[in-house]
Amino acid sequence: MATAGRCLGGAVLAAGLWLAPAASAQPAAGAGGQALASEGFPPEYAAVRAAWRPSDVRVLAADGQELQRLRTDFSARRGDWLPLAEVSAALQRAVVMSEDRRFYAHDGIDWLASASAAWASVWNPGARRGASTLSMQLAALLDPALRRGPGGRGILQKLDQMQAARALEARWSKSEILEAYLNLAAWRGELVGVDALSRVLFQKHASGLTLREAALAAVLLRGPNAPVPTLVQRGCALLQALGRPDECQGLRDFTQAALSRTREVRFDAPALAPHWARVLWDAGLADGHGEIRSTVDRGLQEATVRAVRRRLSELHGTGVTDAAVVVLDNRSGAVLAYVGSSGVLSEAADVDHARALRQAGSTLKPFLYGLALDQRRLTAGSLLDDSPVGLDGGGGLYVPDNYDHRFGGWVSARTALASSLNVPAVRTLMLVGTDAFASRLVELGLPLTQGGDYYGYSLALGSADVTLLSLSNAYRALARGGDYAPVNLRAQPGAPAQAGTRAYSPGAAWIVGDMLADRPARARTFGLDSPLTTRFWTAVKTGTSRDMRDNWCVGWSVDYTVGVWVGNSAGASMRHVSGVSGAGPIWHDVFDWLYRNHAPAPPHRPAEVEARAVAFGDGLEPARTEYFLGDTAQARFSPPDARADPGRPRIAEPVDGTVVALDPDIPQGRQRLRLRAVDAGGRVVVDARWFLDGRPYDAGGEPDWAPEPGAHVFELRDAQGVALDRARVIVQAGRFVAGEAGPGASAGPKGGNHPVPQGQH
Repeated sequence: MATAGRCLGGAVLAAGLWLAPAASAQPAAGAGGQALASEGFPPEYAAVRAAWRPSDVRVLAADGQELQRLRTDFSARRGDWLPLAEVSAALQRAVVMSEDRRFYAHDGIDWLASASAAWASVWNPGARRGASTLSMQLAALLDPALRRGPGGRGILQKLDQMQAARALEARWSKSEILEAYLNLAAWRGELVGVDALSRVLFQKHASGLTLREAALAAVLLRGPNAPVPTLVQRGCALLQALGRPDECQGLRDFTQAALSRTREVRFDAPALAPHWARVLWDAGLADGHGEIRSTVDRGLQEATVRAVRRRLSELHGTGVTDAAVVVLDNRSGAVLAYVGSSGVLSEAADVDHARALRQAGSTLKPFLYGLALDQRRLTAGSLLDDSPVGLDGGGGLYVPDNYDHRFGGWVSARTALASSLNVPAVRTLMLVGTDAFASRLVELGLPLTQGGDYYGYSLALGSADVTLLSLSNAYRALARGGDYAPVNLRAQPGAPAQAGTRAYSPGAAWIVGDMLADRPARARTFGLDSPLTTRFWTAVKTGTSRDMRDNWCVGWSVDYTVGVWVGNSAGASMRHVSGVSGAGPIWHDVFDWLYRNHAPAPPHRPAEVEARAVAFGDGLEPARTEYFLGDTAQARFSPPDARADPGRPRIAEPVDGTVVALDPDIPQGRQRLRLRAVDAGGRVVVDARWFLDGRPYDAGGEPDWAPEPGAHVFELRDAQGVALDRARVIVQAGRFVAGEAGPGASAGPKGGNHPVPQGQH
């Protein structure tokens, strides 16, 4: 092209003409930001259009509808390629009037405009008047060699541009040239292409641009970074040329308002799954057309987003600002819905809480009981002692407590799991072993970074950090009969069932699900009517982390697994919100939507599971049908201590070996330690005879004690003075605030000072 240009240049120079560089916009890079090579110019129109790439990838739902756009290219902000039919006629007219009035009459070079520019430069050498046609500008957009440098275009480059424009006109139609120009041109700041311009600057589709908007857009082409007064002056002149001088009124305010939106979000772009879009992009799932096809159900995603916002609005004032939800297809491992935050309600909307590490709380208990069932250490009917226990935690005594600070005595494993009792879970972990349990959790894909000894017995109550996505998928293993398979990010709609690895026997997984679906079994903690109750079969478990920082609700049906986390981005404690009141309602709403038109059947009981009628001694629990693995079936369960010595009381609180550290910020007289004696069945003994350091202690109707520094021994004695049980307590002194409660001062709440680590349900 350079040789031809120089030949043409000789003829033009001989005529004494000087062509000033056009004062048009700085050209953007070629299609999609990629420069097109000069060889073989001009390229085919179809090739230019096919090479166009928006700066966003489009994430599509299972039905092909757009779910989300994710910005992945920050060199420029480009929208979709728009056909000319989708561009306002007003904009087409304004651009042609402003940039190339004889566009439809010339063959790529406007000789009249060129001559006029050259004539003007002869009489006014300081004036530089542009004569570039739309075809010449498009040629520069397509060929990097034709782009204007910092000092403008030299005469040879200009002549090359003219020849390229004529070649372009010979192969492209006028409509194709105008369409390509509008889609490739830079408008303002980082905005490239008419789609980005209209959806960002004017917050509408390009087909709806008015004449005033079109005039402002057209003069932006001439000076993308021109100041407002210049744009107003040029815009008004263009409106007058278009026969609408009345549109000049208020043009300054209109221009300032439009330019203030250069960094606004794209108009009318769906924003249903921003965090899921990032997950898929990070996994490298974008195709060559800037699209990512996913298995997310758009209707379910919309319903889940609505449920999150509605339920969090109901929790206003409780410290809850955020939530995350994951819905998985049990068979294929496909993600059907993914909400990473509450959006506008969130304090950190960009944080993906579905992949953030949070303390698991009681949501790990089903995996523990499933392991105990497989090891034949427990059955669903086995009795566990729900009474205080003190364990050596290495750095001190570990004393687990229940969520409601009450103990139930002997309870079945079914009741213990369904009602999320903490002490029985710790006793179960003592049977299974911390290392074995931690290894099983890792096999289920949970991101534990330490061995069982690191977490100790608190692992039974969820002291490990997990993510909602990994936790939900671990529950999916139970829903699949104990068969674990990872989340399938590459699944397509209608994907077949995943092949997995065996984590639990089908029988153990089924029994765990049956326990978690048992409404009467969870009534002790949750009641018979709660958000955990559905009109169809579901197995569900809640969890609340220490200090009420996180709460969870995860459960499954035969088809789906749904996991919900509720909390806040800063990790601050919530007020009076547990898994059943925070995450539970969202979980219920999602399952209601999934089965809005039908009800699923319960899962089929595996052949290895035996059903047998059972009864419980001392009327501990009602008779029922219970389920067993292998040869573990039995017809009656009785507490061993009740058979041996049914009347012998013992000290339930304080636990022997308790160490109490007095709080220096609370008056000593207001700090209390609860005293509680129970019989072998776990029932409170109200007439217990208490002794403190060998002397009778009148505990009163609601026994407690104001701790005094030093070592102390509590005893229970019978009527003959024989010691039945004793508990040693060490009270560590502290420096106390002024104004300690003196004689006669109120003792404050009973049991207000408990040095007890707590897992939550």
